[in-house]
Amino acid sequence: MWWTGEMSVTEHPPAQPALRLYRDTGAKPSMGLHPNGVNHLALSTTDMKTQLTFFAEVLGCPTRALYWMHGVPNTYHGFVELADDSYIAFVQAPGNPTEPIWGVTHSGNAGDPVTAGTMQHLALNVDSIDDVLTMRDRIRSHGIQVLGPLDHGMIQSIYFAGPEGLSLEVCTGRDIDERQWIDPDVQRLCGISTDELQALTTPAGFERPDEPVAQPAYDESLPQMHYPAPVRTHLMGMPDADVWKNLSESTPPVALD
Repeated sequence: MWWTGEMSVTEHPPAQPALRLYRDTGAKPSMGLHPNGVNHLALSTTDMKTQLTFFAEVLGCPTRALYWMHGVPNTYHGFVELADDSYIAFVQAPGNPTEPIWGVTHSGNAGDPVTAGTMQHLALNVDSIDDVLTMRDRIRSHGIQVLGPLDHGMIQSIYFAGPEGLSLEVCTGRDIDERQWIDPDVQRLCGISTDELQALTTPAGFERPDEPVAQPAYDESLPQMHYPAPVRTHLMGMPDADVWKNLSESTPPVALD
């Protein structure tokens, strides 16, 4: 229960592989390294079974994990697979609110407003427009209404709802060309200058130093994870090696022969 007010840690963590610097492995990361996909998007739920069933039966996504969430008391964590390196996760905690507030907690569809920083809608990828149409028919075969397909130029999409007010999309598309799809009028309204746009479309590289970058001091003007202040100070003050050693929980709940 490492995140709670008690600020405790796992008493007997499983053995972990050592964290090594690239200089020890002989492989230097590319300066252009950036996240290459979404490993998992975690959504709140009050009904794990209903969400897992919807994603399995309606969308064909198999359940791959269901266990007590690490470090969080009385909370379930479930994963459904999109690809071998991409998942939708669900978090069922005892205190999760049960009713959506349209325009605040949920958008309700792919166009309506919702609170800044929350998910407006979730778009799931398939390989072709034929696959989009196949998913349309699969979803409708379960009695779920589907809007589309629509052609957005860079992607082609269908829209529908999931349990607990989820606003969902299935689409196909790739290799978006920023020369065509950055509208100068919208750029101006967002207050983005020509030089700033250049930095956004061609981000600066980063060369990893030989030694880890030190944890920055707390700065309330920058994005911060929300914890009670003493917990945040304790967690952010721990050396990375201690976090890895004491807070990791890598043993699966079921042992294989």
